[in-house]
Amino acid sequence: MMGSPARAVAVGVHRGMSTGDAKRIRILRIIARLNMGGPAHHVGLLSGLLDPSRYETLLATGHLGPGEASLAEVAERLGTRPYVLRSLGPELDPLRDGRSLRDLIGLIRAFRPDIIHTHTAKAGIVGRAAAVLAPGERPLIVHTYHGHVLEGYFGRTRAAVYRGLERAAARPSDCLIGVSQGTVDDLLRLRVAPRARFRVVPLGLDLAPFLELSDSDGTGLRGDLALADDEVLATFVGRLVPIKRVDVLLRAVAHARTLGAPLRLAVVGDGPLRPGLEELAHELGVGPSISFLGYRRDMTAIAAATDIGVLASDNEGTPVSLIELAAAGRPVVATDVGGVADVVTPETGLLAARGDAAGLGDAVARLARSPGERAGMGRSGREHVASRFSAGRLVADIDALYGELLEAREVPA
Repeated sequence: MMGSPARAVAVGVHRGMSTGDAKRIRILRIIARLNMGGPAHHVGLLSGLLDPSRYETLLATGHLGPGEASLAEVAERLGTRPYVLRSLGPELDPLRDGRSLRDLIGLIRAFRPDIIHTHTAKAGIVGRAAAVLAPGERPLIVHTYHGHVLEGYFGRTRAAVYRGLERAAARPSDCLIGVSQGTVDDLLRLRVAPRARFRVVPLGLDLAPFLELSDSDGTGLRGDLALADDEVLATFVGRLVPIKRVDVLLRAVAHARTLGAPLRLAVVGDGPLRPGLEELAHELGVGPSISFLGYRRDMTAIAAATDIGVLASDNEGTPVSLIELAAAGRPVVATDVGGVADVVTPETGLLAARGDAAGLGDAVARLARSPGERAGMGRSGREHVASRFSAGRLVADIDALYGELLEAREVPA
């Protein structure tokens, strides 16, 4: 849905929305864009699953970046029609960002939220500024860090600018949420805000389709990839951008194959690095063993076809792909960064140091040669994520947090 903020609220973007209903708590949820990835999953579930008799939710989002695929269907399937701000997007653009600020202030004036909850870096900066500058009583301000871009993404000067912006945006925030303890620890180390301002609320996902999978559900994709019966399929899911270090993953696969592992790799996702990565695969002599599949929506079929989930990122919040693969009963090999260790325990997979292609390759080769160990880790992984990362748990945690913040505001100091 597009149009003026006032019209967006007038026609309603959530089932049963009525801005005059004082009995319900109004939530303005803001995210820069609903692209493929964990934040969009998270936001879509929260917007659609919070009790509609208790909450009105207006989900404001921006446009996708070049080459990105949309995940708006998660919110829409659950009854939320996102309101798209044409001015809001992932790129740093002072002119457009100024328009985003203006548009969000107008949206706040029209919707009069009790809580503004922002997600991702760009929406967090602009959305929290709008919450402070909008006229009238200031709503409660909550921001979720699904990871961060404060180191490892940009050069020293630009990273310092982003740290300054995050510290400024944190000051008026009533609560800062990290999706993992590792994420919160990073933000504390970077002095974004005092420890008392932070909460850890792990991701929650609709895992039922993955928990119910059987190996036979992956037969079609394994056939499409012409996998031999004795070949082991490792799968990476994510954007092909520098922070994901798919180059390290390709080198790890090449190393594992020199150790005799019957390994194939599926790269699910797309991005600006794809041509260079395809060239690197051929330079390493593993081109025929790597399948670049682009963006896919049949994630359950991909999980069912997979033998080992893999990730080589330099920085992560809590990776959705690893949770989904674990829910499908697949072990994981990944770099020990951010919130990865919340998903990958010694019982569910193997971890290597950031940038350690040989260590990743050794771990993948070990599991490729041991179907019994893969099966045991897969069973443990399925149990682990089913109890920790469910959508119901996420919604209950956020509902309790909102109630606590609203109650604290009503109690005189």
